[in-house]
Amino acid sequence: MARYREPLRGRGTQAAPPNRFESAAFAPDPDEGFDDELAPDPRTQFLRDGSRSALSHNDSPDVGFDVSINPYRGCEHGCVYCLSPETPVLHSDMSWRPLGEVRIGDVLVGFEELPVPRSTRKLRPAVVERVWWSQRETLRLETRHGQVVATAEHRWLLARNFRWRRTEQLDTEKCLRRIPVDAGPRFDEDYRAGYLAGLSLGDGTFRYRPGWRSDKLGFPAAYWRVALADREPLDRTVEYLESFGLQGGIRRFDGGPASRRPMSKVEIRSLGALALLDKILHVERTSASYRRGFLAGFFDAEGHAGSSLRISQVDLGVLERVRRYGASLGFELRLERQEGRASTLRLVGSTAERMRFFAAVRPAIRRKLESVFGREPAWVPEPIDAIERAGARDVVDIQTSTGTFFAAGMATHNCYARPTHEYLGFSAGLDFETKIVVKHELPELLRGALSRPSWRPQVIGISGVTDAWQPVERKLRLTRRALEVLADFRNPCSAITKSRLVARDVDVFQELARHQAVSVSLSLTSLDPDLARKMEPRAAQPRPRLAAVEALARAGVPVGVNLGPIVPGLTDHEIPALVAAAAGAGARWVGWLLLRLPFAVKDLFSAWLADHYPDRREKVLHRIQAVRGGALNATQFGVRHRGVGIFAEQIGELVALARRRHGLDAHGPSLSTTAFRRPGGAQLPLL
Repeated sequence: MARYREPLRGRGTQAAPPNRFESAAFAPDPDEGFDDELAPDPRTQFLRDGSRSALSHNDSPDVGFDVSINPYRGCEHGCVYCLSPETPVLHSDMSWRPLGEVRIGDVLVGFEELPVPRSTRKLRPAVVERVWWSQRETLRLETRHGQVVATAEHRWLLARNFRWRRTEQLDTEKCLRRIPVDAGPRFDEDYRAGYLAGLSLGDGTFRYRPGWRSDKLGFPAAYWRVALADREPLDRTVEYLESFGLQGGIRRFDGGPASRRPMSKVEIRSLGALALLDKILHVERTSASYRRGFLAGFFDAEGHAGSSLRISQVDLGVLERVRRYGASLGFELRLERQEGRASTLRLVGSTAERMRFFAAVRPAIRRKLESVFGREPAWVPEPIDAIERAGARDVVDIQTSTGTFFAAGMATHNCYARPTHEYLGFSAGLDFETKIVVKHELPELLRGALSRPSWRPQVIGISGVTDAWQPVERKLRLTRRALEVLADFRNPCSAITKSRLVARDVDVFQELARHQAVSVSLSLTSLDPDLARKMEPRAAQPRPRLAAVEALARAGVPVGVNLGPIVPGLTDHEIPALVAAAAGAGARWVGWLLLRLPFAVKDLFSAWLADHYPDRREKVLHRIQAVRGGALNATQFGVRHRGVGIFAEQIGELVALARRRHGLDAHGPSLSTTAFRRPGGAQLPLL
């Protein structure tokens, strides 16, 4: 339930979900209030950050710095951009699906964050309680069986000692905990035919032969029926029959006195339908999809998931067919003969092999799939081959009931962006914008960090997380004082902001610019003030941002503009005017990126268009699809921010042409550390 009864106008979100870390909550300091002039919305609170670290590590090759300073945690600007990646995560139905498709209430496969004393970690259902999207600096983690892109702070479970380690703490001498990954079946026509054949052969009755006519003419009564106590296979059967043009409803079935549970059936009696069904059930297909479907159907009918995974049947010829299909998919199903009763095929392997079987064939009965919970995962070590920088990426953070889940097969922990606010006792939604945690001692901490002999001069980013020139900066001046420290040491820095307040610090930037030690970028989405206000409700308007660019340029400070995200069909027509405005204000370079809409935000953005620009909605969505290969999203590194196809090429050419016309670069200048000094005359250590 939202924490505010009245909406806060100009905020990026209205939701304030409950926090699970209430015991860690900050208490507001009554002496730290701000008047209305400096804090336009009095419901914004500013709280003290007592941490003693000045620098955060970013590990990014794209932004020109490895460390940053962050005066504020949380941001009043309320921007509306939220994106998500496609790392496969394991759901409780044993399917691996992109993390971007995860919704609140979904059940994933998780495990105990910490083992019970004198025991081992067990698999547990992990209910998704929160989902957040953001853009963060990332690392690409390459292992023996694949790769995954994650933030530096994301935590993984080590193989050797079962300890949690952040991505930035990993190296090629370590191994992670992993379970096998199977992409699963394609639910195509062959899979559906295989499922119906397997289910029918295991637990169906088929009384029909080609040429039979009505029983009123003396022929036997013809019908096909599958009767089960579990509903899921019957629902799937009806769906699959319909895909072949056959109708079969679900009705109650009297299983007789031997039946321990109520049963239902799907039945077909039409002679024409039975003739078609005969071909579906009795014509064996050669594809892997057919074999996967057959195993799923037969397991739903005859499978058991107790202490071991078993498939039973009296007919040894049928069991041989099942064994052969399993072997073709890499599974060992060992025959255990039983004289005078049904023999059994037993899946050889650990719990992990059972999970892989479920993922590979996707049976329908939930209670059998959930047999993995409460068992030890039977992890295998996964060697790390390489860790490299992957730049600023779109990431999704989730909170699960267990605090854990499986990502690309690896055992991992919840990851946080906005959710870091929960560690402070706040909501990651509206609290992120209205409860700003302030690092009051940042200038002093920064001076101490740069004074240490261990510090090697390098570019420092301002800011690596949230905007360093938020409204409260007018009064606190933490960012300015940090800049003054950097100027004292002549340590280079690169700043990016949406705020016109950055021009206030032009004198400090001038001092750094004398030593080739600064670059400043302002983001610009549109010259239309109404559109800009809707997209970035509490950030500076376009003209004041350009005025800030002009003030910095006039003072000799290297300054540029980032166009983004460009929205095809909505803002792309502004590119020539945006670049011209940037050049006219004195910008030296112009960068750009293109909007994309992953699974998690396409509906939100569509609704946003319907609210604000209903007449352009269809055009914008179709144009986004045109630059994303027919979809609303693209994940390939190198093209995800640039798009593909003729419209994307036209946008890129339009930006390049406009840059050439105005003599602008594509990137900011290289910064220098040669002028670095330690005030007071202390010498640099020999390198």
